[in-house]
Amino acid sequence: MVPMLHFAPYSALSILALATCFLLVCVFEFVNGFHDTANAVATVIYTHSLKPKVAVIWSGMMNFIGVLAGGISVAYGLVELLPADVLSPPNGDPAVPMLIALFGTALAWNLFTWWFGIPNSSSHCVIGALIGVAIGDAFLHARGLGNSVDWSQIWKVLRALAISPILGLVGAGLLYTVMKLVVKDPELYVPPQGEKPPHKFVRGLLILTCTGVSFSHGSNDGQKSIGLIMLTIIGILPATFALSPNAAPHIAQIAPQAVIAAPLIEKYDHDGLRDEAIASAARLQNTDPEKVVPSMLRADIYEVIAGLKAVSNNATASAAEKKTAKDISATLRPTVEYAPWWVRLLSALCLGLGTMIGYKRIVHTLGEKIGNTHLTPAQGASAELVGAGLIATAGYTGLPVSTTHIITAGIAGTMIGSGSGINPKMLTKIALAWIFTLPITIAIAATLFYVMSM
Repeated sequence: MVPMLHFAPYSALSILALATCFLLVCVFEFVNGFHDTANAVATVIYTHSLKPKVAVIWSGMMNFIGVLAGGISVAYGLVELLPADVLSPPNGDPAVPMLIALFGTALAWNLFTWWFGIPNSSSHCVIGALIGVAIGDAFLHARGLGNSVDWSQIWKVLRALAISPILGLVGAGLLYTVMKLVVKDPELYVPPQGEKPPHKFVRGLLILTCTGVSFSHGSNDGQKSIGLIMLTIIGILPATFALSPNAAPHIAQIAPQAVIAAPLIEKYDHDGLRDEAIASAARLQNTDPEKVVPSMLRADIYEVIAGLKAVSNNATASAAEKKTAKDISATLRPTVEYAPWWVRLLSALCLGLGTMIGYKRIVHTLGEKIGNTHLTPAQGASAELVGAGLIATAGYTGLPVSTTHIITAGIAGTMIGSGSGINPKMLTKIALAWIFTLPITIAIAATLFYVMSM
């Protein structure tokens, strides 16, 4: 076993590390807010439907409400990209290197792309950094990448990130085409002139789409920050935050579920960390609700869940066995997957406040540089209506998507639908950011985690 940094719970070093990581996650979510808010306010500001200050304050409020109204499925879907020994270390050892590598990488790349006005995805930054930490952990322990990285979860997340912009492009292009056939108001199809706002119907439609995208962005991206905050507090102080405050009734179900899980893992988990999962299942079979060590129980639950994922992904397992594996995981999760009210509130505040600054650079890009002509109200409304629907749907299915890429692709789709075409220079710039974000964030996070953990 390679030695890692050790932070004893409640020690001065732990408290300092917790404060540092807390600051990093709050700054990241704040940056996420002002980096992504342009996607919601671009059309209302560009068309003069709302004054910039009013638009960003309104968007911030809707982001705030969206976070509070959202669930936690996206939050834990993301953090489970990490291997079990990093996701829930029983003694907190890998937590600080993991958190600094994760937040430092994502924050730096977010700021870099924002500075140059490139509509980059905060989701890509976080996911790339999470994958990088998983790869760094594999190298640290001399494990094969196939054994240490949950590729099935990664492909699931990456598919959602890849497909959602395509749906945004096609959906917005089709909606814009239908709108042109049905709604004959010429004011919808010309770029804004001077400072004059559009008439009431158009203005109301654009404010509605701004509201929808802002709320949906909060419900999806807010969950990501909830997951990151939970990683921070559990990683540094696992004894305090390892288990849900409502875990007691679920703990009683752990032992019988572990009895069923053990033979499945032993039979089918050939690609994962089989020995660790089997050892954890054996310990869970002897769970005594009166003598639970929270950090150890959490670590064992995530090892077993990782083993059960391998069962679900094994082609030779029967449909009944795969269903059993998924059912056991669903029974175990409520013990360890939760978000206190103050974590939701902190996430909502950081994201909401962040939306109130920094919008100008990317509003200019979305309004004037995606296509060969400037954005019209109909194009903005089409892109944001489709975007709000896709983002809201993803928030309740547990799949992380990129607000930036969906809205940008939607605007591009409307430019194609109008016949004006796409600006090839800006398209190339955005495509390069899209292509390079994952490999760059993976490489930086993997290197940081490996070096800090030595």
